[in-house]
Amino acid sequence: MPCVAIVGRPNVGKSTLFNTLAGRRVAIVEPTRGVTRDRVSAVVEHEGLAFELIDTGGVGVVDPDGLSEHVDRQIQVALERADLVIFVADIGDGVLPDDRLIGDRLRELEKPLLLVVGKVDTAADEAGVAEFSALGFGEPLAVSALHRRGTEGLLDVIAASFPDGLATAPAGVEMKLAIIGRRNVGKSTLVNAMAGEDRVIVSECPGTTRDAVDVRFEKDGKMFVVIDTAGVRKKRQVRSSVEFYSAVRAKESIARADVVLLVLDVSADIVETDRRLAREVAEHLKPCVLVVNKWDLAKGRITTGDYAEYLSRSLPLLEYAPLSFITARTGRRVMPTIEVAQQLFKQARLRAPTAQVNRALTDAVRSRSPSPSRGRKARFFYATQVTVAPPTLVVFVNDPDLVDAVYCRYLASALRRRLPFPEVPIRLVFRPRRPSQEE
Repeated sequence: MPCVAIVGRPNVGKSTLFNTLAGRRVAIVEPTRGVTRDRVSAVVEHEGLAFELIDTGGVGVVDPDGLSEHVDRQIQVALERADLVIFVADIGDGVLPDDRLIGDRLRELEKPLLLVVGKVDTAADEAGVAEFSALGFGEPLAVSALHRRGTEGLLDVIAASFPDGLATAPAGVEMKLAIIGRRNVGKSTLVNAMAGEDRVIVSECPGTTRDAVDVRFEKDGKMFVVIDTAGVRKKRQVRSSVEFYSAVRAKESIARADVVLLVLDVSADIVETDRRLAREVAEHLKPCVLVVNKWDLAKGRITTGDYAEYLSRSLPLLEYAPLSFITARTGRRVMPTIEVAQQLFKQARLRAPTAQVNRALTDAVRSRSPSPSRGRKARFFYATQVTVAPPTLVVFVNDPDLVDAVYCRYLASALRRRLPFPEVPIRLVFRPRRPSQEE
């Protein structure tokens, strides 16, 4: 696919324009300078054509955490990859010296470029657009991403700029992986190891990643998307709206992923934040790999078996999730972790024959029958699988209210072990048996 990079000074509206062209809220939009740090990308389809759109950090931003060089390196990579550059300026500021400096930098690329003047919210604002012709990039395009003025025309111009046959439909994605975890457990290092390049910024500074960054990579001829998310911490420690939106993006990433990789740091104890993330994964019924990172630091201190027992006690809601012990910094066992995720992806899409489901139900109830409630006891008649991802079983019972949460958890675990999807969550739906079906 062709690549289109959006660049400009901090706070000229790049992320708002990116989200509008992408058709969804991908990048975090905040008045705070320097919110965007990584290259945030999305596939945009328009009039049967497709291209990769990349949002970048503000050129020349002074990052308060000392990451300015990292941000600029990501901008430069985006510019080098781009087939087309969108240079965004702000109608409210007019042409500033920094705009001229950016223009000089972009001219050296000798690449196709569109000059877009943003925040042209009213007809009165359009009078000032001509001033930007002084930057030397031809007639500027006036847009208001906030009010969607001129954005459709911008998409038309972008699509028309590609040579015939270049902007074809995107390759189908085999699987979406969301990488979640608390701060500084090595999520971004893992993403870069998967992508085979420094795709996202890695730093010892907590909270480096802010957006949920989609990174496309190819393995064995198949396209994958791995979603790097911001590190999550205790709710009472969230100090800014940027951190709040980062946490929201992390939760949204769980919802849209096929498989979740919950990254843990072997050198740190499991804490409430880890348990909260485990609950999110369990509630979304997502296949999950518990990725134990920095395993090189555990040599001689603990065995994989001992750590597995520790996780079983610490994260009981994910007792079905397989473990993968990796060192993301060196790439050790990163590819096998993707293969484990692929196996879970396939498991979640398997269908069990009704006869097998009912044998499993009978065995599970025989092994442990439900306790009576108010003098009545749940009686299970039969079950059938109705859908996949997650595998969903409808279980017919005399009264669904007699199946309490504890027995429901037992039954889900027992059925999972007896059916062809032992390492993924299943959904149980209890239905009353109709009177005509009574014995």
